Amino acid sequence: MKLHTIELQRIKGASNSHGLLRVRVDATVLSAPARDDDSGAAPSSTLSFTVEDARVLQLLLKAQLAEVDARKARSQR
Repeated sequence: MKLHTIELQRIKGASNSHGLLRVRVDATVLSAPARDDDSGAAPSSTLSFTVEDARVLQLLLKAQLAEVDARKARSQR
């Protein structure tokens, strides 16, 4: 598994279609250095962004999920 450090620069927008949420972003992606520690945690990539970008992402995701829920039939809600 390749590990990466991803730094979110800017969130450009979000949309959904055919069950997929798509978020357009500007990001810097770098290979993460391998760690030799035995902390027991599974290796994972890291996504970092500012509090302001996190709030924007939260608002965009809420809006897109509300749109998906509005399209569902009443029996599926």
